Parts: sequence; structure tokens; C-alpha cells
Amino acid sequence: MRIFKIILLCLFVALGISCKSGRSIVASGEVDVKLSAKQLIKESGKRNARFKTLQAKVKIDIIQDLKESSYTVNLRMEKDKTIWISATLGLARAMITPNRVQFYDKINNQYFDGNYKLLSDLLGVELNFEKVQSLLIGEPLYNLKDDIYIISMSDNSYILQPKDQNALLELFLLFNPSHFKMDSQQLLQPLKKRFLQIDYLGYQDVEKEILPQNIKIIAVEDTEELNVVLEYKSVSVNEEVRFPFRIPSGFDEIILFDAK
Repeated sequence: MRIFKIILLCLFVALGISCKSGRSIVASGEVDVKLSAKQLIKESGKRNARFKTLQAKVKIDIIQDLKESSYTVNLRMEKDKTIWISATLGLARAMITPNRVQFYDKINNQYFDGNYKLLSDLLGVELNFEKVQSLLIGEPLYNLKDDIYIISMSDNSYILQPKDQNALLELFLLFNPSHFKMDSQQLLQPLKKRFLQIDYLGYQDVEKEILPQNIKIIAVEDTEELNVVLEYKSVSVNEEVRFPFRIPSGFDEIILFDAK
């Protein structure tokens, strides 16, 4: 099933969300109907993450076809440079950098070694390390200075969307009025019957940074749906980290995508 293959790879990337055990933030702010799109973009930019490194244990729940499975992984990250994930006993390991996406699986003696072009072609979205990282730390997927946006309001969020939506890819960004981080990012590809939604269910204050605490990812393709929930158990930031990674010899290459 292709959507499972998409999310399998995206899941390794998605573990790059940064947060730290800290004080949960109670989002009690109210929307300001006078706020302009330009002001919202400026306020959002002030909240961009500034940490250098991160270590964490992440609990992952995957729900598909009414079946649920749970995993816990170790995560290490050097902002803007490397995302490293290791399963229990190193049975599976992944390393994502600006130029490469790599992982291997010792249970099945398989590996993947590729770049973002494969993901970009499949998802219909130009993807790179910066966009993935931004999405996963509660920041907008796209650089908001590269387009003209319009603003609207719901009861609990500011809604930002391009003034001229692309018929092939519609984008909706929901911002929290308390701290101007993301409440939700939604990408819709109507012609391909694809929908991706990333909901930020809670934030926490970590060393004066506002970072995600719980995230839910919903991916739909045609009639297939997959849900991934991420919960961060413990984190340390700005400590020295290492990224040991070597694909074992004799492993078979994983082919995740259709050739077409």
C-alpha cells in the first residue's frame, strides 16, 4: 500500500521534532481581529527555535486500519544539520542530513539511501531538510516571505493562506494566538486525493523557547488513512551529541517508491 510506504519514510524524518520536558503552556490567548497577515508573519518569526542540539526519547503510536502499534526511539539532533534516530538495541537506525535520507533495518537486513527528490516527486511538494525541520518544530513549512498571504480567524486560531492558492497544492496554516506557533498545517492535493495534516496538540516552555509537546499526523490518500502520534518523554538540549551511522555490508536496498 503506497501511503504506508510514504509514511514509513516520512516517519523517520518526522522524528526530528524538538521539544523538552518543561512547563506546559496553557493557550489562553484570544484572536485579535485587527491583526494583519504581515504582523502575524512577523510575530511568528520571533518565535523560531534557537536551540543547537537535542536528545530525547520519543514514543510513537501508529494507527492504521483500526490497528495500533507503539514504539520508543532515541533521537539526537543538531539543528540545521543532522537528525539521527535509533530504535532499541540499534535494530533500526536513521540519519537525515540536508542532502541525504538514510536508514537501515537489521531485522530484515535492508537499507535505504536516497535524497529528497524521491519524496518531492512522490508528494508533489518540493521538499528539503529545512522544510521538514521547520514543519516538525512547530514552524511554517514554507518561508512566509516568499509569497503574499491573507489572514482570517476562527474561534481559536489565526488562519493564513496564500492569496492565490495553487490548484495542485492548497496550503492552510493555523497559528495559536497565545504564542504564534503552529496549531495546524494542512496540505491538500485535490486532483491526487491526498491530504496531509499536522496538528500540534500542545506546547511547552523549554529554556525560554516554545516547542511542541504532542503532535498528531494524519495522512490520507484516496480511501486510505494513517495516523501517527508523537509524544516526548524526556529531552536534553544544547549538549554534545554524536551520530554513529554505518550501513552494514551485505544488506539489500529497500525500494520504497513506484518507478512511475
